Amino acid sequence: MPQLTIVVPAYNESRVLDAFHARLMAVVDGLTVDTHVLYVDDGSQDDTWARISGYCSDARVGGLRLSRNFGKEAALTAGLDAVSKGAAVVIDADLQDPPELIPALIEPWQAGYDVVYATRSARAGESALKRLTAAAFYRVMERLSDTPLPRDTGDFRLLSRRALDALGQLRERQRFMKGLFAWIGYRQTSISYQRDPRLAGDTKWNYWRLTQLAIEGITSFSNAPLRLATWVGLGAAMFAFAYGLWVLAKALLWGDPVRGYPTLMVVILFLGGVQLLALGVIGEYLGRNYAESKQRPLYFIAERHRGDS
Repeated sequence: MPQLTIVVPAYNESRVLDAFHARLMAVVDGLTVDTHVLYVDDGSQDDTWARISGYCSDARVGGLRLSRNFGKEAALTAGLDAVSKGAAVVIDADLQDPPELIPALIEPWQAGYDVVYATRSARAGESALKRLTAAAFYRVMERLSDTPLPRDTGDFRLLSRRALDALGQLRERQRFMKGLFAWIGYRQTSISYQRDPRLAGDTKWNYWRLTQLAIEGITSFSNAPLRLATWVGLGAAMFAFAYGLWVLAKALLWGDPVRGYPTLMVVILFLGGVQLLALGVIGEYLGRNYAESKQRPLYFIAERHRGDS
């Protein structure tokens, strides 16, 4: 029988976890494939791990607890690394992505697709600003990235065995999983759904963390910021050179009564700002190389529960 593992990363989700688990297991009971559930506790500070341990009385449920909060990308990697057989479904525990959609992900997989991702046709419970910034991010990534990323698509998806094996070879430390899912290629398709509002608890993705994720995605899959810094620097240099020739010609032809302090300050501040911007972009890429050069493990597992344990 085909085997499927549902990987659920969780961080401080105790308020919603019982409701999620009940809905998820109701879906699992109705599936025609051999299905297991693997929870990954990303160093939660509430009783998330205690609840996961209780679920493991069911032989179909297992759990991993990381030694600290490594971030969702690392927790997701830990869960996918633990899937040794069959395919995997990735779903968050906040019930914004409905577990009832999993059978619809399975059908294209059984038809031969390696990656089946769920695209949001609507985002309920989110502010207009968040919807606008999310849409802008996906469209910017679409233009900048050398690897096309599907629009309005999160981590909720199914990955075949060979897609998981391919992901297992990508051990970069600065991880942007949405980009890695697309980068491996293979046959991919999508299904549409309406995303629900969070059932309980608070989102872990404030605007600061979303901004950091956006920078991570852009710098991981595009050199466009470096190219932009190069072209802006070249343009500024050409402008400064042309302006310098104009000042020289004006002084030779009509003289110069020692004026132009405001203009001089504007030019200095403009060129200084361009240089600092370019240094910041270079620093982002240099920092990524520094992190990769240390070759630290992506995560550590503190505890592990198997079904019936």
